[in-house]
Amino acid sequence: MLLCIDTGNTNTVFSIWDGNSFLGHWRISTNHLRTADEYFVWLSSMIALRKLEVAIDGCIISSTVPRVVFNLRVLCNRYFDLRPLVVGKPDCLLPVQPRVDEGTTVGPDRLVNTWAAFDRYGPDLTVVDFGTATTFDVVDTDGAYVGGVIAPGVNLSLEALHMGAASLPHVDVTQPQQVIGTNTVACIQSGVFWGYVGVVREICARIEGERGRRMTVIATGGLAPLFDQADGLFHSWDDDLTMHGLRLIHDYNKEMGNG
Repeated sequence: MLLCIDTGNTNTVFSIWDGNSFLGHWRISTNHLRTADEYFVWLSSMIALRKLEVAIDGCIISSTVPRVVFNLRVLCNRYFDLRPLVVGKPDCLLPVQPRVDEGTTVGPDRLVNTWAAFDRYGPDLTVVDFGTATTFDVVDTDGAYVGGVIAPGVNLSLEALHMGAASLPHVDVTQPQQVIGTNTVACIQSGVFWGYVGVVREICARIEGERGRRMTVIATGGLAPLFDQADGLFHSWDDDLTMHGLRLIHDYNKEMGNG
């Protein structure tokens, strides 16, 4: 069984692939101080609650927080007797190399999402990931990552608004019933929701214009279902895109005799 670990700036997700399907997805807050022992106790408890019989024989990690990787490596080494693959490291092979400016480091999550989206949806894609940052990844005809856009995340923008304007409350993002708010909370919700709808539409339209061809827009990340309520914003949204990509990259490395 394959243990897939995706560490973002806010949360870390663990998933177990049994060869046919994912047995479960478990989420924990990202904390570089969390030890390998703490990870194991928590993960073992989550598995036990599901009454799963698990035998881990492979592991792959994608992390946008470098300081977390050490303890995740220790987790795999100490408790599963494994040397994990880490996306973005030289010993983790990619099916297609990204085509970006020389010296540019591409976030591992973006590389994983790119290949996963290409496998599921084909070429000429814009992958919109609603994470701590809202990212737009452009996928070429052969599945290569060829660049993209990084914008502030939705919750990050809400937090900045609350912190920067003392009289404005912190609110949860939701689709407002109407554009014109009649109270402070409704005004903020409208500005954030419809503002990000506008951001996504404009950036995706400009990407398509630069590419000179029709681009299929795929959304992922926790807030993708919310923004999918805006008609025609995405062609599809995919809640396990990153885990699918981690599995594919692990399989590719295994086929190449690298793990």
